Amino acid sequence: MASVDLRGVRKSFGSVDVIHDINLSIADGAFVALVGPSGCGKSTLLRMIAGLEETTDGDIAIGNTVVNDLTPRERNIAMVFQNYALYPHMTVRENMGFNLKLAGKKPAEIKARVGEAARMLGLQPLLDRRPSQLSGGQRQRVAMGRAVVRNPKVFLFDEPLSNLDAKLRVQMRAEIKLLHQKVRTTSIYVTHDQIEAMTLADHIVVMHGGRIEQQGSPLALYRKPANLFVAGFIGTPAMNFLEATATQDAGAPAARLADGQLIRVAPTARVEDGQPITLGLRPEHLLAQGQGARLAGPTRFVEPSGALTHVTFEFCGQDVVALMDGERDVDPGSPFEASIAPEQVHVFHRGTGARLNH
Repeated sequence: MASVDLRGVRKSFGSVDVIHDINLSIADGAFVALVGPSGCGKSTLLRMIAGLEETTDGDIAIGNTVVNDLTPRERNIAMVFQNYALYPHMTVRENMGFNLKLAGKKPAEIKARVGEAARMLGLQPLLDRRPSQLSGGQRQRVAMGRAVVRNPKVFLFDEPLSNLDAKLRVQMRAEIKLLHQKVRTTSIYVTHDQIEAMTLADHIVVMHGGRIEQQGSPLALYRKPANLFVAGFIGTPAMNFLEATATQDAGAPAARLADGQLIRVAPTARVEDGQPITLGLRPEHLLAQGQGARLAGPTRFVEPSGALTHVTFEFCGQDVVALMDGERDVDPGSPFEASIAPEQVHVFHRGTGARLNH
């Protein structure tokens, strides 16, 4: 195992800069998710750590060694791709042990390592099958097993679950989390799915436009997003945003909504009277019963999902989503209203998007 440090890392393709001065320290044994929309640079950054892309500037260190000039093999990393890349003519056992064989390991050591990895991943009954005889989830476990047997310093995952159906993705998330709990190898996981990032990682790095927008624990990013981009990206359903004007209510910070209502905000909000601001309201914090400002309007559509129901209603000409108990019946077209507690209101600068309440 080893730590990973990126110091002033940049990447350009010709005159186009895709990674801008990334500084990131990943502790030994941590599980870090790089998350962001397509094109944000997360996969390019992962490939630079792996040695599959050269850095334009800056240093990448694994452990205490700067690895910029080392080949992928010399970096002692293992990568699990979206494409399983299994050899179709080999059995599971042979696929998992192939890299060890190339490295000149003795047959007894290969057998022991493959056996241990197969035990951890529940692959013992499949060792003599070929990839064509396996399901998608089983193939992904074999790809993970092939990485595990190498005992690498760092695991790199590049959107490994994208090809799986919804049920298998949930199962494989659990497999990956259990695997990390067992081996405690430093892991860097790239995904555009914020649910994967929230459930798997102990540290999330949100990227946008080749830059780090915010990093921290999943709950820290959920509770205190640093700006509008992170607020809209982390959390599902996505946060609602309402335009408002900063004001005072009995000497306390407040916001005036488009319909003229006043809504209290946290006393830590750094706003000035008359300042244009954007309020962030999470759907799960909109309450059918409660005190405070009431958001009301006609129900546009309802999305039941069992225990919870997503209700989209119109407020001052825009859609607002509320997350309600699944037992509550709401009909499209019917009046709907909800309130939100002041401490659950996020306040952002309308121009820069920066968070204003701390």
